[in-house]
Amino acid sequence: MNDKKTGGCLCGSVRYELRGDPVKTMICSCKNCQRTSGSALSTIALVKRSDLTVTGDLREYAYTGDSGGALEINFCPNCGSPVILNFPAMPDIVSVKVGSFDNTDWYKPDISIWNETGQNWVPEYEGCVSFPKNPG
Repeated sequence: MNDKKTGGCLCGSVRYELRGDPVKTMICSCKNCQRTSGSALSTIALVKRSDLTVTGDLREYAYTGDSGGALEINFCPNCGSPVILNFPAMPDIVSVKVGSFDNTDWYKPDISIWNETGQNWVPEYEGCVSFPKNPG
């Protein structure tokens, strides 16, 4: 891959540029991701924080994940679109919501986590390693 990827929120107030490839691509079906995405799951690209440049203001909401770890969702204060997720335990990595990229043709999930809380009507994804919880 290794080309520049851009994205942002629904209203365009928040924009970002990713230089470099994601460390991992994932699907998460935990209840918190279901709530923050408003869907059955969250599509995620884990990236090096040093490869991501964000412009515009983000508002954050800190909460405890299903695993018990601290998380911080960052969203546009104008339109409410979730854009990134911070993991205080992993300060060099940031999770970018894949739906916020301008072009997602490159995305293919490697890992599917929290399948035990997933919606029973969501199919398994071919070539995706699945875990009942978070393996990390």
